[in-house]
Amino acid sequence: MSVRVDPNLHREIAGFGGHDVGLCMNCGNCTAICPLSEEPGASFPRRIIHLLQVGRADKLSQTADPWLCYYCGECSESCPRDANPAETMMATRRYLTSRYDWTGLAKLFYKSAAAEIAALVLVGLFVVALFAFFHGPVVTSRVELNTFAPVRWVELADLAMAAFLSFFLLTNAFRMAWGFMGGAEMLKISPLIYLKQIPIFLAHFFTQKRWRRCGSSQSRSRWLTHVILVSGYLSMLTLVLVLLRWFQTDVVHPFYHPQRLWGYYATGALLYATVDFMISRWRKAAPMHRFSEPSDWIFLIMLFLTALTGIIVHALRIAGLPLATYVSYVIHLAIAVPMLVVEVPFGKWAHLLYRPLALYLASVKEAAAARAKEAVAAAA
Repeated sequence: MSVRVDPNLHREIAGFGGHDVGLCMNCGNCTAICPLSEEPGASFPRRIIHLLQVGRADKLSQTADPWLCYYCGECSESCPRDANPAETMMATRRYLTSRYDWTGLAKLFYKSAAAEIAALVLVGLFVVALFAFFHGPVVTSRVELNTFAPVRWVELADLAMAAFLSFFLLTNAFRMAWGFMGGAEMLKISPLIYLKQIPIFLAHFFTQKRWRRCGSSQSRSRWLTHVILVSGYLSMLTLVLVLLRWFQTDVVHPFYHPQRLWGYYATGALLYATVDFMISRWRKAAPMHRFSEPSDWIFLIMLFLTALTGIIVHALRIAGLPLATYVSYVIHLAIAVPMLVVEVPFGKWAHLLYRPLALYLASVKEAAAARAKEAVAAAA
């Protein structure tokens, strides 16, 4: 059987922030020290580095190993050759994200900070232009945000954006699944197996629970901060995309109103987590933050600015400053919309989908293999 290898694969990974895989002598120390490699069949990051060394891009796309790593950094700290396997695993995830994306934009943004920033600026200017030409009446005697930006218009724009994001995310996720499951082989698996494994996807999507077993107490605290970040992010998406008519109102509710409390939690969670991660990256405090690509910073900054401008809009509305409220609202959307349109399907955010999806697909593979064994045993 012929095997296709890519002799430039290790160079491609280096372009996504990976270190020189040629330094690795496959001693196995990284696998021995990794707290997650105790699971049956798990031998990462050693196996992934070997695939990179021999150019097996095909095998790389068929394993969940890159997504099983949560970057506790213990493998890099104990590597006798300073090959930094943890950062190589991170670079491999960036590389795979670019492979899943059929538009080529993810690869462009990961390799060019200028291109990513340009895309964010262009989408932001488009949002500003929309408001410049299509805003509602400007009431200056009092704050009437829903007159300046009618909820039904914003709601329609939200639905269009949700459709845009869903299309690219789902098509990229399908490409990931197609390669992971071996192409047409995925169609031979019973739909019931796919359905029965859905709780695994949901559990990992909302909790990233395997991270708790990863490395030191510092790494586990990173997990908690990450959970807070995701909860704030999903809360804000729910309020804006699903409950906008309830959330965006000119009525000033009391502080204890559920609308305000939920919004405050979402904002507080996003601000706390993004600031914590940015400080850690700046100080290079945690192993996972000692090496940063521009895409890491851009995502955190955009998410921080989205939360900050959102709470500013709220404060100005409560203060009864009409023009300041309208201007800050436009600025807020000129940051939030590009962050979603660019970062969700093509940037850093996409790993929140791909990691639980990889774990889900791996469980489907295992369940299908177990059922096949049972069928063979029954036939015998």
